[in-house]
Amino acid sequence: MPLIVDPVITPEQFSNTEQPTLRTDVIVLRPWSEDDAAAIVAAYQEPAIQRWHVRAMTSAEALHWILDAHTSWSEGTAASWAVEVDGAMAGRMTLKLQPAFGGAVASYWTCRWASGRGIAPRGLIAATSWAFEAGFHRIELEHSTANPASCRVAAKAGFEAEGTRRRAMLHADGWHDMHVHARIAGGR
Repeated sequence: MPLIVDPVITPEQFSNTEQPTLRTDVIVLRPWSEDDAAAIVAAYQEPAIQRWHVRAMTSAEALHWILDAHTSWSEGTAASWAVEVDGAMAGRMTLKLQPAFGGAVASYWTCRWASGRGIAPRGLIAATSWAFEAGFHRIELEHSTANPASCRVAAKAGFEAEGTRRRAMLHADGWHDMHVHARIAGGR
């Protein structure tokens, strides 16, 4: 069905370009590589990543996940980066894109060895800055109310709390309420 408003961003803005590598003072966000498969499998064996992302991952699934990340970029539906620290894969930063409406939803994790070093907030700020420069208007994220570490990441990255979606996500231990946070281009 045709939209009655002009798209904010068109998918061609992504399919016609290579996914960028983003650099900060401490981290590099780079497109996923098949060489990351073993590190992804290891990350998804960590209890915290399994708990908050409700999955484990095999080697075959990791390779498919990497291929899907590249396909999603070329289709303009997601931008997903490996977060690298000192040459090692330390986490994930993904924006699920809604380009026609100028929005995106952030998702991230950090490997246990890199936790507590400000990696996730830096990655979220870098990805959000890229999205705003690309013309996106609103980036949001949600996390379980039982995950205060993710709430701190959102706050450090300038994401304001907007509310709670009650019993919105099924985790292994049952339904969780989810905090919603967002950043808007140009401020509030």
